[in-house]
Amino acid sequence: SMASPALLMRVVASAYSVAEKAATIVRNVMSAGDLGIVEKAGPNDLQTKADRLVQMSICASLARKFPKVTIIGEEELPTDDVTEDLIEDGHCEEILKKPCPAQYTGIKEEELVIWVDPLDGTKEYTEGLLDHVTVLIGIAYGGKAIAGVINQPYYNYEAGAKAVLGRTIWGVLGMGAFGFQLTEAPAGKHIVVTTRSHSSALVNECIAALNPDHVIRVGGAGNKIIQLIEGKASAYVFASPGCKKWDTCAPEAILHAVGGKITDICGNSFQYNKEVKHMNSAGVLATLRNYDYYASRIPNAVKESLVP
Repeated sequence: SMASPALLMRVVASAYSVAEKAATIVRNVMSAGDLGIVEKAGPNDLQTKADRLVQMSICASLARKFPKVTIIGEEELPTDDVTEDLIEDGHCEEILKKPCPAQYTGIKEEELVIWVDPLDGTKEYTEGLLDHVTVLIGIAYGGKAIAGVINQPYYNYEAGAKAVLGRTIWGVLGMGAFGFQLTEAPAGKHIVVTTRSHSSALVNECIAALNPDHVIRVGGAGNKIIQLIEGKASAYVFASPGCKKWDTCAPEAILHAVGGKITDICGNSFQYNKEVKHMNSAGVLATLRNYDYYASRIPNAVKESLVP
């Protein structure tokens, strides 16, 4: 008889469907026209009705299926009043059919931590830069990001009225990543992707030191990792605090699953156990290839001003 799928594959298969439900909520809030914007810490730290509804949907849906998993979401919200229409019970059959990498077959629910960013790129969402927006569900074990789902609710939105909107990218360490075409950035070109709305003297000093051929400024950590894996940028550089664990967990798993690398600006790995502080206070350095080239060019003055 077929053994039942390993827990990790069941969680990823559910997260895939939960992310697709989330994307529908994001699009519905936008098309209804009332974003319900709330400032959290200031004009660059926004929360919308979509952030709130999506987080409730993701967390409640996954908690119902996997009650012993720790789930940490960006927004501080009450969990009790989630209406049934926000619950997604489905899963992706295709993911369940894939064999779980051997090192993860024995994982128990209480050993997993799921990091959720319900709407990465909220500011861009409110400004209509819809391709910047992602929904991030990252799965960690032993403090490491081992699997992730990135949904782009508005992927293809400029392709006309008949285009199918949205896509879901997913990956597991030791298995690979799916839902996109892995592409390397042009050889010999140094294209840096960085923050759009959280710039600073330090951010710019660090980028200048890399002497890039081109700098792309876009919102969202999920979006920036997609730029790397689709060959539009060769490095993601953010020399500033502000990025959080829910921003990097899913993207890290997908990037690592295809042989890329992400650390803080000082070269330290991120930790994703449930006790860890939420802020990635020493910024982000990520590449699909040639990590050492960029890491070796980060100025010491930048590293010294960003203490992990």
